[in-house]
Formats: sequence, structure tokens, C-alpha cells
Amino acid sequence: MPITASRVLRFTLPLALALSASVAHAADKLVLAFGDSLMAGYQLGPNEGFVPQLEAALAKSGVPATVHNAGVSGDTSAQGRARLAWVLASLKTKPDLAIVELGANDMLRGLDPAQARANLDAILGELRKRHIRVLLAGMIAAPNLGADYAGKFNGLYPALAKKYGVPLYPFFLAGVAGHRDRQIADGMHPTPQGVKIIVAAILPAVKAALAKR
Repeated sequence: MPITASRVLRFTLPLALALSASVAHAADKLVLAFGDSLMAGYQLGPNEGFVPQLEAALAKSGVPATVHNAGVSGDTSAQGRARLAWVLASLKTKPDLAIVELGANDMLRGLDPAQARANLDAILGELRKRHIRVLLAGMIAAPNLGADYAGKFNGLYPALAKKYGVPLYPFFLAGVAGHRDRQIADGMHPTPQGVKIIVAAILPAVKAALAKR
């Protein structure tokens, strides 16, 4: 049977469409890592921070995704709130999930927890308005700030998660805080191994949030 242009087209077109669909499927998840230095990878190498390690862990677990680093060292919740719209506008596509991790710098500066709560409330409200799913990463106040401060600060994350109906990862630094061998010299930020522990712990919550319809 002679090979005609129409026969070639009938064979190659479905193959091209299938390959195109496969490529699209492989890159169909976009995770926005929106936070402070803990997201940014403070004093870590290019492949050692939270963002690259989470992206690698997702791929290894069968969830191809791009994790966009929107972490800025030193950011308070107010600064995160101020730049959220710009960050979202800079993305080519709408994120499938935003991991919101802010408030640690508010706490370290002793700022009123009510301010952090209002700023995070505004951030979650904006993400809801844009129909972007959220995983809220909580923080725990340092003991030296006192019980009253800790009660107000620690409680704002569960309250906001409940208000917006979003999953809460209770403590972003779980498994790292209090372990000096998992922290760099400043005693606050994780080492590459510390990040690995964070990623392993939060990975199930990230996958669950991405799978949620």
C-alpha cells in the first residue's frame, strides 16, 4: 500500500497530540512557596533549600510539579501581604497550590499577633478570591515571649485555617527547632539536612492538598 501524505498525517497527528498531552501532564502542577527566609533557602546552596528539595520529593513520589520560590528573607506578614499581588501577576499560570509560611519574623520582632493575624487573613482572602488552594504552614512562638503572647500567636494559625477551610501544617520547623545539629550557626534556620526533614514531614500534606478537587 503506497504511503501518502494523508496516511502520514493520520499516523503522526495522533502521536503528536499524545506527546503534547504527555508533556502538558508532566508540567500541570504549579506550587507557589510563599514565605520568608525559611522558604527562600537562607544561606543554602542552589539545590539545598526548601523549594528545590520539595520539587525533587514531589517528582520522586510521582507528582511532577514546579515549585516557585516566592520566599523573601526577613519578610514579615505585612511585607508578604504587600507583595502578594505582584507575585501572582508575575506567574504565567495560576498556581495549583500556595504554601503560605509567614509570621516567624513578626514573632521574632515581638510584633502584635493581631497584626500577623490580620495580614495572613488578607493573604488567605486574596488567594480564595483567586480560587487558589492553600496549605497554611504554622509557626510557634519562642518561649521567652511569655505565655500570653504565645497563646495569641500560636492560636492565629488554627483559627485562620478554620475560617478559610484550608489544611494546616501546624509547625513548619517541626523536627528541626530545638535540634542544633539540624540548624545553621544562627540557631534558627535549617541546614540542608534540616530542610530534608521538613520536606519529608510536610510532603504528605502537600500531596493531599494538590490532589484535593
